Amino acid sequence: MLNNWRTILVLAAVLGVVEGLTEYIPVSSTGHLILAVDLLGFDALVGSGKAKTFEIFIQLGAILAVVTAYPHRFGGLLRLSDNSGFTGWRGIGLLLLTSLPGGLLGVFARGTIKAYLFQPLTVAAGLAAGALWILAAERWPSRVRRTGLDAIRWQDALAVGLFQCLALWPGMSRSSSTIVGGMIWGLERKTAAEYSFFAAVPLLSAAALYDLYRSWSLLSAADLPWFAAGFVVSYFFAWLSVRFFIHFLSRHTLAPFGWYRLAVAAAALLWALGG
Repeated sequence: MLNNWRTILVLAAVLGVVEGLTEYIPVSSTGHLILAVDLLGFDALVGSGKAKTFEIFIQLGAILAVVTAYPHRFGGLLRLSDNSGFTGWRGIGLLLLTSLPGGLLGVFARGTIKAYLFQPLTVAAGLAAGALWILAAERWPSRVRRTGLDAIRWQDALAVGLFQCLALWPGMSRSSSTIVGGMIWGLERKTAAEYSFFAAVPLLSAAALYDLYRSWSLLSAADLPWFAAGFVVSYFFAWLSVRFFIHFLSRHTLAPFGWYRLAVAAAALLWALGG
């Protein structure tokens, strides 16, 4: 029994690393988690229901990481009397507008998506499709019309929100959908990436808390240690990932992530076809 719990703790930490490293870069954290859980046999070890709940829970660690990585920006959203740029009610309104399309589509299509798309073969297809989208956007870039978070308008926020709907296909990636979609719309690359970080907080928080509410009865006090381990590890690696990604974008394009996704898609396809 002791060895079993040690194994669960180790695997929970590994999945925390996967979630943290992939949540904010355009490679699909959901896709990587589905593949990792399948590869490690984590759902067979702890039960399918608990594994799904754990995957949701560790997203909250990644969400907390981006809040602490940008404390002044998130603090600015709380200055409700200041509505200039990306602050106060104006900033909050932009984020809510971005969250609306994906939130509505998620509510109505949630069951269908989870029933048919959460499997290695569809993840492989999503990874490949997203990779080609990234490579095409970098090969034929759009004209930059907005630079800096404070320059974003409601039309930009809505456009990013519509692109974010693509993230409901596991493997496509929320971050790649919003970043590349923002670039196609005319946002400067770093601006699109930073806005993607902020846009993740309301939508992912709402989705995670709702799913946790529905599945909380599956858990017991004995699950707390490995849930906590995954949360803490996810937070730490997500914080590092955000810092690295912004530094990377100041010198490079997104093309390396596109090629990486193609390699992972090929490996996932072989894994899925091999049963």
